[in-house]
Amino acid sequence: MRTPRLTALLVSSGLFLSACASGPETRPAGESTAGKSPATPTVVQPPPRDTAKDFEQAVATARSGELAAAESALRALVTDDPKLDYAWTNLGIVQERLGRNEDAERSYRQALAVAPEQASAWDCLTRLYGRTNRSAAMETELRGLLETKPDSVPLRTSLAVSLLQQKKLEPAATEAKRALKVDERHTRAMQVLAQVYYREGKHELARMVLENARDIAPGDAATRNMLGLVYLGLKVKPQALDEFKEAAKLQPDFAEARNNFGAMLNEAQDYPAAVTELEAAVRAAPDFAAARLNLGNAYRGQGDFERAKVEYEKVLALRPGQPDPLFNLAILYLDVEPPGLDSITRFKTALTYFEHYQSQGGRDDRIPQYTKDARKSIEREERRLERERKDQLRKAAEAEKAQREQAKQAPDTAPAPKVDPAPAAVTPAHVAPPAHTSPTPGEAAGTPAPSAASQADTKAQTAPTSESAPEQSGSGKLATDKN
Repeated sequence: MRTPRLTALLVSSGLFLSACASGPETRPAGESTAGKSPATPTVVQPPPRDTAKDFEQAVATARSGELAAAESALRALVTDDPKLDYAWTNLGIVQERLGRNEDAERSYRQALAVAPEQASAWDCLTRLYGRTNRSAAMETELRGLLETKPDSVPLRTSLAVSLLQQKKLEPAATEAKRALKVDERHTRAMQVLAQVYYREGKHELARMVLENARDIAPGDAATRNMLGLVYLGLKVKPQALDEFKEAAKLQPDFAEARNNFGAMLNEAQDYPAAVTELEAAVRAAPDFAAARLNLGNAYRGQGDFERAKVEYEKVLALRPGQPDPLFNLAILYLDVEPPGLDSITRFKTALTYFEHYQSQGGRDDRIPQYTKDARKSIEREERRLERERKDQLRKAAEAEKAQREQAKQAPDTAPAPKVDPAPAAVTPAHVAPPAHTSPTPGEAAGTPAPSAASQADTKAQTAPTSESAPEQSGSGKLATDKN
């Protein structure tokens, strides 16, 4: 029986699959008795394998984040039938998400060896080359292939993507239009053309192209995500939010859509909902730096210092030269009071991060006000501590003076000593003052220093002056492309 053709269940930026099929049912062999020949075992043939069902199970496993199990399931499928081109493509996507780019490229190319015109495999391969700084090499390869297949829509569209990755906007638009001339309903080519218009600032043109693509394929999450970005460019935030939300709903493992939706929820200060979206984004793409930055902002909005700091530091590890996490770390120290850290150290740490941010080329007009407020907070705290120190010294001096006065008055109030009949010399009783003790650390601590105002909720500390910490949650990062 011919194996049914499998189709890709996810778009190229998402994960595609996993779940191992259950083992065949077995029965015990017939029992043997003394004096008789052993019974012939019953041979049970396993039921026919439902390849399509196994493929769908593999997809579901990958979408749940179980990438190792997904890889095993897909590997089993292509081992049994090496001609399952979409299983090869999905295997490559899982391997890429696992950080194994070389294995992913081999899987994509195996899919293309089976089905040279498979659009998803070409798109995935082209995007992988772009992420690994090899777009020029892919452009050369695609142009060579198009010499013999000039009407290939998948090749033409992938060439447009490769040119877009190199910021060659006009040639990218030309190739996308050539693909649409062959197939006017090719939504991937429409998405590329809309991205060119978006980057050129032609938001109305981009909107028209994407709304047409949405009408052709309402369930295409990539179109909805891109349309959300265009609506943002047009300053129509409610529609942008709806498009990001729909894209995330259509494809739950679409990391870029969930990141964009989460970033907008951060802006609306709906931090619990933002955390849900952004945690899903980093599960689908653990090395997605923009999503981790936004997740840190959401944790900060909830007043969770430790988890926010962890996410910002992960961004620094993923993108060592990117200044944005340094800015957000500075805001974190201004906005949330870390456990066990005194106020002066906290504000000085914030100033240090601002300095690092600017030394790496970061620019933000709010920094002068932030640093001014931080320095004033340090000065205010230092004055408070100095007042406390002087107050403690004054109280200690007063206590010591009182003890001396008590010691002087003690002989006058004490009962007269008994005198022997004999005219012996009498030594008056002497009362020694009690030993002086310093106040305990708890007594000397005074009241906690005022902290920078938090915009998150009533859990954060507020300063008693008009000087406040940033009103924004830091720099939220939108993903302008699916990867």
